[in-house]
Amino acid sequence: MPQKKNPDLMELCKGFPQAYNRDLQEHKEPAFDSLKTIIGMLEVCPEFAQNVTFNQERIQKALPAGHLDATTLADFLVKKGVPFRTSHDIVGRSVALCVSKNCQLQDLELNELKNISPVFDNDVYEYLGVENAIDKFSSYGSTGGLIVSLRNLTTGLPGSR
Repeated sequence: MPQKKNPDLMELCKGFPQAYNRDLQEHKEPAFDSLKTIIGMLEVCPEFAQNVTFNQERIQKALPAGHLDATTLADFLVKKGVPFRTSHDIVGRSVALCVSKNCQLQDLELNELKNISPVFDNDVYEYLGVENAIDKFSSYGSTGGLIVSLRNLTTGLPGSR
């Protein structure tokens, strides 16, 4: 009992079997199944990675369709001092305008963006568009062009992974 000053050792072990019990072995089977699955995946991954091909043209056409730059637009607003909750709402209204006009965020004119929020100014266009959105993600391991270029430069150098 936790309120006791000197609890009995067996009270502290309550809930665990006091002798050999097969119940504690039931957790092993799912662990071994998971291990078998992971090993199988690791055996297939190198072959997949060496032989995978991408349809660059199709990817380029598909990327703008999902308003990929909405996240970087929210980042832009946060950097301008807008709280994220408010920037989320502003971006939602901007995307809704794009949907109604059947266009992309980068196609909106500055006055349309200013009607949604006066925070917008000309430098917003540095954050809009697929290429700009990708380049704005520049943390370690990200897809930003600068990071990828640096990673490509260091590949093969002594001490690189």
